[in-house]
Amino acid sequence: MKQDAPTAAATRVADENIRAVARLQERAGRQRSRVERLGDAVSAMAAREGTVAFHVAWFAAWILLNTGHLGSIQPFDPFPFTLLTTIVSLEAIFLTLFVLASQNRLTHEADRRAHLDLQVNLLSEQEMTMVLRMLGELCQHFELQTTMSSPKYQELTRRIDVGQLAEHLEAALPPQNPPKRTS
Repeated sequence: MKQDAPTAAATRVADENIRAVARLQERAGRQRSRVERLGDAVSAMAAREGTVAFHVAWFAAWILLNTGHLGSIQPFDPFPFTLLTTIVSLEAIFLTLFVLASQNRLTHEADRRAHLDLQVNLLSEQEMTMVLRMLGELCQHFELQTTMSSPKYQELTRRIDVGQLAEHLEAALPPQNPPKRTS
């Protein structure tokens, strides 16, 4: 099935955008250090259902073995399972560190994407303001005064001060509760 020219052009633009995003993602992946890749791999592995099943089986076997329920094998970590507790505590500490490092990296990448998104949005706003001004010139040329004299049109053709907009947004949002200090 053949596409019409506008649809084909939109598809080409979408494909270009997808490739650009894929290049950004690939570059971010290449810039990760070995430690970051290790942290991501450990975090991804820990998040799998198989890891939960492995731990359930491991704990069950450990407890059965060390309570004397597996026949002639002598318990090496009797109740209260001090060695198991130590191993699990160390695993939890390292897993937490890996997950925090991965989350920190992901947050940094999300912040970079948000900055890019803001830049694109600001550029789009400037472009739309210019398009509205050009539309106004066309309306003026063809003596179409209704649109140009509307308060909404006048408001939209003014340049937006992003700093002032941010201050207005902050004033309108409910205050965030800061974390409580314990002394």
